[in-house]
Amino acid sequence: MDFTVYDLAFSGLLVVLLTLVGQSFVANISKSRLPNHIPGKIDPSLGHESFAYRANRTMENSLENISVFLGSAFLAILINVDPFWTALTVWVYALARIIHMILYYLIATEKNPSPRSYFYLLGLFANILLLILIFIKLVD
Repeated sequence: MDFTVYDLAFSGLLVVLLTLVGQSFVANISKSRLPNHIPGKIDPSLGHESFAYRANRTMENSLENISVFLGSAFLAILINVDPFWTALTVWVYALARIIHMILYYLIATEKNPSPRSYFYLLGLFANILLLILIFIKLVD
C-alpha cells in the first residue's frame, strides 16, 4: 500500500500531536508558577479565573479526546478510506483543537456554551464524520 497518498493527513496528525505537546508545556509551566506548587497536582480551589486552571483543563480536554481521534485516523488510513476525506477531517479536527485551545486560554468563563464549545463540537463532528467514513468503507 502506498501511504504517500495520506501525506496531508499525516501532516495534520503531526499538528495534532505538536499541539498536545505545546499544551503540556503551557500547563506545566503555568502550574509551576503557582505558589505552593506540588508537581502533578493542581489546587482544587482554582477555577476559570486562573490561567493555570484553564491551561490544565485545555490539556486534559485534549487528552480526553485524542485517543479516539488517533484511533479513527489510523484506522481510516489502514483500511484505505479516501485520502482527501481523511485529510480533510484530520485538518478540521487539528484546527478546531487549536482554536479551542486559544479560546480556552483567552476567555475565563464558566458560561456554557462558551465560544470554545463550538470548536470542541467542530472537532467532535470531524471525528464522527471520519467514523462514518470508516463504517461505510467496512460495509462496502
